[in-house]
Amino acid sequence: MKNKIYIIAEAGVNHNGSFKQAVKLIDAAVRAKADAIKFQTFIAEECISKNAELAAYQQINIKNKFNNQLDMLRQLELSFDQFRELNDLCLKTGIDFLSTPFDFKSIDFLSLIDMTFWKIPSGEINNLPYLRKIGSLEKKIIMSTGMATLGEIESAIEILETAGTLRSNIIILHCNTEYPTPMQDVNLKAMKTIKYAFPGTGVGYSDHTLGIEIPIAAAAMGAVVIEKHFTLDKTLPGPDHKASLNPEELAAMVKAVRNIEKALGNGIKQPSPSELKNIYAARKSIVAARDIKIGEKFTDDNLTVKRPGTGISPIKWDEITGKTAIGNYSRDDLIRVSELNSSA
Repeated sequence: MKNKIYIIAEAGVNHNGSFKQAVKLIDAAVRAKADAIKFQTFIAEECISKNAELAAYQQINIKNKFNNQLDMLRQLELSFDQFRELNDLCLKTGIDFLSTPFDFKSIDFLSLIDMTFWKIPSGEINNLPYLRKIGSLEKKIIMSTGMATLGEIESAIEILETAGTLRSNIIILHCNTEYPTPMQDVNLKAMKTIKYAFPGTGVGYSDHTLGIEIPIAAAAMGAVVIEKHFTLDKTLPGPDHKASLNPEELAAMVKAVRNIEKALGNGIKQPSPSELKNIYAARKSIVAARDIKIGEKFTDDNLTVKRPGTGISPIKWDEITGKTAIGNYSRDDLIRVSELNSSA
């Protein structure tokens, strides 16, 4: 990965079945400086039956335009040839192309494209044949876990590993599959639970909340991957536009995550390069509280602590008190370092 936190701009089906709109989404993701743009590759008839009802959020967002999921997804398909062109465009513009497959034919097609990661969506986490096929590719995998229990995640990982995928090549994304996700249902602390439960895997976050603050918080909590839906226009018809960021919001999120990435640092507690110059101005030294004559002993009464910090540190107070002054001091004079070596 180019950056410590891999940011996926999730275009999904927000192209509305339009190749031109998909190209514009790539341009927007590039301008936002995301690491990758992700689409969804599927043949509707291969993964959706005529009996699959629309999810509640889909019914609201498409305003009863379609009778079922199959009718809706038929209008949101792009062809394999179009995905090839989108991948070529991503290569030219320097952004990673990703796409989530939803059926075996789409897996076979995408296996011809050298994707950085394979993305397993939340809805496939209990699909043993699907997981087995993805796992047999022995590639890096990002797996969303919306609606899943720890037991289901464990089973999915076991299937992927048995099929040939190394555990170290799996990144698990905490996720909530509601669009938009209510704040009280986000449960970011589950990221820590997942990290503890599945050592050897990476942990990230796929977000469906409104706004950008939750992905930023996930970055601060150690997410190595952040995924967020975006669209060219939230008012467009379609199932996911309303719960997506616009291009300006996506750019703001990427910038904020990059700042968090820098701010996390290396965990070593020591003065930073930028603050070293302020030590002498902010810290204090042992100074004379009043005039002190040569031969006079230093005491709690004739010494005090004041800025600047260019003299003896007050942490050495007990080493100075009781010693004899080897020179004369006026009020506020720094006590000299040589006093540390003088006799009591």
